[in-house]
Amino acid sequence: MVSTFAGSGTKGFADGTATTAQFYSPTGMAVDSEGNVYVADRENHRIRRITPAGVVSTLAGSTEGFADGTGTAAQFNHPFDLAVDSSDNVYVADTHNHRIRRITPAGVVSTLAGSGTKGFADGIDTEAQFYGPTGVTVDSSGNVYVADHGNNRIRRITPAGVVSTFAGTGTEGFANGAGTEAQFYHPSEVAVDSSGNVYVADADNNRIRKITPADRIEDRVVSTFGGSGTEGSGNGIGNTAQFNFPGGVAVDSSGNVYVVDSVNNRIRKITPADRIEDKVVSTFAGSGTEGSGNGTGTAAQFHGPLGVAVDSSGNVYVADSANHRIRKITPADRIEDRVVSTLAGSTAGFADGTATTAQFYYPTGVAVDSSGNVYVTDFDNRRIRKITPADK
Repeated sequence: MVSTFAGSGTKGFADGTATTAQFYSPTGMAVDSEGNVYVADRENHRIRRITPAGVVSTLAGSTEGFADGTGTAAQFNHPFDLAVDSSDNVYVADTHNHRIRRITPAGVVSTLAGSGTKGFADGIDTEAQFYGPTGVTVDSSGNVYVADHGNNRIRRITPAGVVSTFAGTGTEGFANGAGTEAQFYHPSEVAVDSSGNVYVADADNNRIRKITPADRIEDRVVSTFGGSGTEGSGNGIGNTAQFNFPGGVAVDSSGNVYVVDSVNNRIRKITPADRIEDKVVSTFAGSGTEGSGNGTGTAAQFHGPLGVAVDSSGNVYVADSANHRIRKITPADRIEDRVVSTLAGSTAGFADGTATTAQFYYPTGVAVDSSGNVYVTDFDNRRIRKITPADK
């Protein structure tokens, strides 16, 4: 069952319950352990919170600008992505402020890191500098990892606010090696597994990279988890496979990495292994031809997918953006046994309802909670939608 979890559909700003609320270009979102949904309401320069009952409030933010403070006394500038830690603190990639912000459950906003000046510097708290950070994730110890897009680096912020370069020279390019030797090219998104390995959607390098954890940057190993760097769609072992502008990444409990291969209209899977020649990059689903057809494995079609999430049972959910649908892919060892279905959505528009009676308009983000509810940032409808499992 698809329902409007929040949002009237009218471009604007309003808190309230369900459809009385208004959003303006929502992008990233995350779900906490209590089922609260947090939304980066980009053009409203706010972070919104939606309770499980559908009550929308402004967790923090007001007008475009920069200010720390509580609730609406704070200001953001085009926040893009966010993550939630085990204590329900929200971390925000405040892209145009070139800062990473932290919001407590009580709505107190502080600058976790970043001076606000576009540039590069490691250091403590506001001594550090970022350049248009886009992706953010947090590990079980409270370390925050940042895709520092314009600096071509991956940064780490400790709970104490110490900012360091987790990997990357800052020079636009491609190189594997120790953290201080590696190069990235406009990394867009990051994910972290339970062992502290960081996975990077290295978008303009057409690769997925992996960074092993270590206390010293020179002991971290940056490797190509998948991708030759040549635009294409070929499967194969790690460094022979091809991607075309990979966007979102997600990692499951077994260490498998799922990639939204947007231009190729496919969802790809990379199996974990110690050696790149033992990693297998495969098409998890999708024929590569633009379309919306359901079916098994490569018989299915996608069109410009952007968001991806995986649940505890291994089901993969995809924001199939240009198809205006949310798709579900069941897990199976063989691609021909994986079933791609339309979880919800039909043509571009807006309608609540069940399955394909519902309508979305260019959904971009997707998240799933521990109960199997799927949340969607319905970008051009300016709503947050909720899809409940059929058995609820």
